[in-house]
Amino acid sequence: MNKQKRLQKTILWIVVGIVSVLLLTYLVFVWFFQSHYYFHTEISGKNVSCKTPQDVIDWNIREANDFLVTIHGRENVKYHIKGSDFGYAYEPSGLEESFKASQNPFLWPKSLFVPSKYELTSGITYDTTKLKDSVGDLDLFDHEKTIEPKDAYVELTEDGYKVVPEVTGTTPIPEQVIELVSDAVSSGNISVALTDECYVKPNLTSESDQIVDCTKTIDKYLRGGITYKIGNETEELTSKDILNMLSILEDGITVVLDEEPIEKFVQTLATKYNTYGDKREFTTSLGDVITISGGDYGWVISKSKEKEQIMKDILSGNPVEREPVYEQTAMEPGPNDIGDTYLEIDYSNQHYYYYVDGTLTLDADIVSGRIINGNGSPDGIFKIVYCQKNAVLVGEDYSAPVNYFMPFAYNVGFHDAPWNPTFGGDYYIEHGSHGCINMKPQDAENLYNLVEKGTPVVAYYRTPVQLTSESAQISNAQSYVAP
Repeated sequence: MNKQKRLQKTILWIVVGIVSVLLLTYLVFVWFFQSHYYFHTEISGKNVSCKTPQDVIDWNIREANDFLVTIHGRENVKYHIKGSDFGYAYEPSGLEESFKASQNPFLWPKSLFVPSKYELTSGITYDTTKLKDSVGDLDLFDHEKTIEPKDAYVELTEDGYKVVPEVTGTTPIPEQVIELVSDAVSSGNISVALTDECYVKPNLTSESDQIVDCTKTIDKYLRGGITYKIGNETEELTSKDILNMLSILEDGITVVLDEEPIEKFVQTLATKYNTYGDKREFTTSLGDVITISGGDYGWVISKSKEKEQIMKDILSGNPVEREPVYEQTAMEPGPNDIGDTYLEIDYSNQHYYYYVDGTLTLDADIVSGRIINGNGSPDGIFKIVYCQKNAVLVGEDYSAPVNYFMPFAYNVGFHDAPWNPTFGGDYYIEHGSHGCINMKPQDAENLYNLVEKGTPVVAYYRTPVQLTSESAQISNAQSYVAP
């Protein structure tokens, strides 16, 4: 029994000891938490467990004194503003003490299981005007160090085009930057990243509708093209040719047709295919071959109308197959454009021939212009302009009615001349006409009844002559010389 009593007594003392220690510990922490915050206490996100209100105040004052805002801009550039530059300071508000007062020291054990969280709603002060000035003084706003934004634009290349992307730049918008930094400071944040809204934006980006529309327009134009059918020849205006005819205005989004390369292309066509005034080899009715030029006959591409049509074709964006737009046409395509139906006038032999589909159909003696005074009939290649009955031929010193008139060179033409006593031979040299081709009445009637408007007229001298008449000049006669 004595052993049992001793054991019980020992256990009792141990229990009393433990309770005493616990009680003492409890009372010590009661005393401690009369001036300190509970375990697991946070104020505005900061752990202040076992700290005094004065510790919190001193801590916040030190942080305010060391307050530094880092501003992150584009191009990985950083800017810093010290709190001292704009009067950033912490002033105790009494909340620190009130938070402590709300914690009953006798109930401290609950803090081991339930955290306490508080928010300081005031305490930080600063000069907003100085803050704006501090932000405005940053190198961020130094124009020499900023990059201006640039719009995206379309650029033509040798192979087509490319879209040159926009440059976002680093030009800030002061109001946006100041607002963002001010919000960060008021929230106590020490780091702020400038957003895209803080920078001046380019007006056009690669995805802008204007850029897309410009590229679509170029694509449309390049899909077109012209295939010219000129006799047995084929000429093409290709997409590469069209590309060289495009220009983009300074705005970088407006594509236009450049008239100069179009005019050059038309000129190339005209140089190659125009036969107006060209030298031609011609086999006469007597079997010899002569070289003849001059006159107004031949193919002539209308430069202005062809240019206008090319522009319309390109703008349509559709492939086109057509002939050039002609100002004047000839009987046959190609260099040998006279064909097999034509009038031939051999002035030297005073004889004319009319071939239809290569067959000699009419021929007769004539009297042409008086050669002795330079008033000879025009030589070259011409065409019948029209055919008229009962015309009156009027000159400076004459007026002559005729039954049939078929002009081919200015006011010079075939007509009946019943007043002439003779035809053919050398009569024309001293007694010829004012330039027209005089014919016997029956010969004139025969020709009038067969010949058609547009029929080529090949007129030539076999020996050199000099023509000084106005009709020779205007009709581009081969032998015209200035008087």
